[in-house]
Amino acid sequence: MKTIVSILVVLFSFLSFQGFAQEKTKKELKAERELQKQKEIQALLDAKDFVFDAEKLYPQSGRMINLDYNTYFLKFTSDNVTCDLPFFGRGFNVGYGSDGGIKFEGKPENLKIEQTKKKFTMKATVKGQTDVYDLFFTIFYDGGTSLSVNSNNRASISYDGKIRAPKSEENKK
Repeated sequence: MKTIVSILVVLFSFLSFQGFAQEKTKKELKAERELQKQKEIQALLDAKDFVFDAEKLYPQSGRMINLDYNTYFLKFTSDNVTCDLPFFGRGFNVGYGSDGGIKFEGKPENLKIEQTKKKFTMKATVKGQTDVYDLFFTIFYDGGTSLSVNSNNRASISYDGKIRAPKSEENKK
């Protein structure tokens, strides 16, 4: 009876040590994936070539609004910024006949990128045809991004979404 108990104890100890070894490898794999994603985000910011896909918006006065269908974007390159984002809020000097969204195209100026322990921050100013837009990105290592847009003619507004590398057909446009 003692030999059976001792054999069972030895078997359970081997199984438990093997279980701990697998957990460590899972943690290592997760850390490697996180580091790889961080390097991808770093490469996008170094190239200054990415697309921000808006998923939610936060108007200055009001509740969060979920955006469906991933049709709202901001394409950022070192030479040009193209923006098509919805706007909910107060407009101070907006022309008649416009659809009310934030739509502009222009060259980014005063570009500053900083890195902290858990995120990147990026600031840029873009002059559109009728307004000047200050863009402030907070980009986390997993790709989650917050964008704050300030302009002269509208109240400030924030968006949450993700950044990604542009697709090849997007670069052609």
